[in-house]
Amino acid sequence: MHKLQKQLGCGALMALASLPTWAAGTIDGPVAKQAMNWHAIIMFFLFVAFTLGVTYWAARKTRSAKDFYSAGGGITGFQNGLAIAGDYMSAASFLGISALVFDTGYDGLIYSLGFLVGWPVITFLVAERLRNLGKYTFADVASYRLQQGPVRTFAATGTLVVVALYLIAQMVGAGKLIQLLFGLNYSTAVVMVGVLMVIYVIFGGMLATTWVQIIKAVLLLSGASFMAFMVLKHVNFSVEGMFAQAVHVKEAGAQLLAIKASAASEVAAQAVASNAPDAATLVEKASDAAKAAVKAAKNIMAPGGLVSNPIDAISLGLALMFGTAGLPHILMRFFTVKDAQAARKSVFVATGFIGYFYILTFIIGFGAIMLVSTDPSYKDAAGKLLGGSNMAAIHLSHAVGGDLFLGFISAVAFATILAVVSGLTLSGASAVSHDLYASVWRHGRVDEATEIRVSKYATVGLGVVAILLGIMFEKQNIAFMVGLAFSIAASANFPVLFLSMFWKGLTTRGAVIGGYAGLISAVVLIVLGPAVWVDTLGNAKGSELFPYKNPAIFSMTLAFVMTWIFSITDKSTQADSERAAFLPQFIRSMTGVGAEGASKH
Repeated sequence: MHKLQKQLGCGALMALASLPTWAAGTIDGPVAKQAMNWHAIIMFFLFVAFTLGVTYWAARKTRSAKDFYSAGGGITGFQNGLAIAGDYMSAASFLGISALVFDTGYDGLIYSLGFLVGWPVITFLVAERLRNLGKYTFADVASYRLQQGPVRTFAATGTLVVVALYLIAQMVGAGKLIQLLFGLNYSTAVVMVGVLMVIYVIFGGMLATTWVQIIKAVLLLSGASFMAFMVLKHVNFSVEGMFAQAVHVKEAGAQLLAIKASAASEVAAQAVASNAPDAATLVEKASDAAKAAVKAAKNIMAPGGLVSNPIDAISLGLALMFGTAGLPHILMRFFTVKDAQAARKSVFVATGFIGYFYILTFIIGFGAIMLVSTDPSYKDAAGKLLGGSNMAAIHLSHAVGGDLFLGFISAVAFATILAVVSGLTLSGASAVSHDLYASVWRHGRVDEATEIRVSKYATVGLGVVAILLGIMFEKQNIAFMVGLAFSIAASANFPVLFLSMFWKGLTTRGAVIGGYAGLISAVVLIVLGPAVWVDTLGNAKGSELFPYKNPAIFSMTLAFVMTWIFSITDKSTQADSERAAFLPQFIRSMTGVGAEGASKH
């Protein structure tokens, strides 16, 4: 049980280190240093040793800037699809969505579908054009027919802001995870993560990062598949039987809650009759218990009730959907394949794996209802799940596979973060060396060896910054930081990238002003909203100046509108030439004529 409890804490951190704001607050507060879990530690070191071996192999094949930034363009469509899936199948998806299904049943599927449906639509739109127009970073595409200096500077700024915020969340989550697993001090744990990610990137570049993503994706899919298999085996591989048994368990729990609510109501009524001083409190508790019973009694196979605020829900959905298409480390993946056809295949393969993964999370959530919620050893004295509902999948891993499998799943969760931070670091280093140093400061007059050297310096610098920020923001709300990163990516990067490829009228003035408007408004609205103003800064509830936690619906709209206004009102000669350059850009984006090819090794 002791081992299980510490693993649960790990899962909670991972769930929030990767994404969903609905779980905000779960990781807040101190994390107690735990005794060592040798199963998880052994699994973790096996993963690290194997991936360091891959990094050594990759380092021997990485010679040019193209090798470093985009693995020489030699990754196949299938491999890249698996790597993208590895980027996308976060610990949050695994643990968070399983928890939603565990709590609400069918409604959890809303988030599964939301994650799945959002990104392929966008990536199918941009993947091929991105590959045909770009070289190493999305700034290559955004600045293709615009002025290089201001557009690349904006793109690099947006990239570094997103990378920094995302890195903080990942570093804090990973640091606390190791603290729990290894019994190390938090700062030591953060340094350990930072050193590993720098090694992966500085020696192996994109090739090593890609294979770390692939290995992690295979491990996660294997672990989740085993859990789903064991769940289905429990019900003789009858999906209908799984749903029926889960409904039965939920209804039994609801009956128990109703009995407790009834008893509380009687006590409250007696207190009121006797004019007891705490009668009001007792009545309130009885009412809460009754509401909980009614809520639990709802049919878990029916939709409704999960999303309470439609504006926040829509805004969060927009941030996740368009933010994904604006995340620089995701966009870089499309430059690792040889041509647009392979980029399209990447999206197709990734969609298949991601779709399969979300089906597994659905089965895992229902399996947790059957096998975890009915086992008292996974609950505390109050009858609640140990570590919170985000731990449903972790509990299930122990229920179906024992301590060893629990260690495996925990190590996979940590591998997920290592893979993500490596991609983020490479993306940030590329923005510094390729966009800022080589293109803006040196105007392209720099040799490859120097550019790679600057990339490695930047990687080391980002590693140091990530470690320092990870230590400084130890107690920060991780979910908030991730939400901010997605909102900024959706509000700043995506509008400029999208309009540069699809709108003839875009000009440098419109792109820069609109992009910065999206970036700044996203930051300001989040600071003035309840997530920071109340939860982080400690101001009184209701005093927030912006009522929503997710600003993307407003900041992204502002970015598009500002870009449009300042583009159509730009009557300069430069703007005319930029509009005229759209046709050649369109031809190249559609045909691939003149696009970057793969390196020959």
